Amino acid sequence: MARRSGVPKKDVLPDPRYNSKVVTKLINQVMLDGKKEIAQNIVYNAFDAASAKIGAPQMDVFSQAIENISPIVETKSRRIGGGANYQVPVEVTKDRRQTLAIRWLVNFSRKRSERTMIERLAAEIVDAYNNTGASIKRKEEMHRQAEANKAFAHMRW
Repeated sequence: MARRSGVPKKDVLPDPRYNSKVVTKLINQVMLDGKKEIAQNIVYNAFDAASAKIGAPQMDVFSQAIENISPIVETKSRRIGGGANYQVPVEVTKDRRQTLAIRWLVNFSRKRSERTMIERLAAEIVDAYNNTGASIKRKEEMHRQAEANKAFAHMRW
């Protein structure tokens, strides 16, 4: 298999309401079976509900929630020498931070116990805004693991 070049990044179009590419990425992550309009309604209604709970503008609440969830370091498995695998802490790039934050937000929203997806997503956004909830726990767990494996940081390349 050829290893010459990476896969080019696909750029998404900004969403119609907020003109934001991050919101489009969230909508695409929420979308199931290609039903984009349903996903848009879920995301926009969740933004309205979350902003009503907090009392701040929708995009401010969402961007702060994403900022709170985004991890700074993660561990990657590296095989060294005769077959020993080490968890090496590496910094997370800006694009990957955003992707992980959106993925965790949607996945942990789906696991919540509220009745509708709108309520689940709104509750997870509010929790992320307030630095609580499952997605924040996941970020802290990732940071703890990177801190525990700090001794192997010199093995990164």
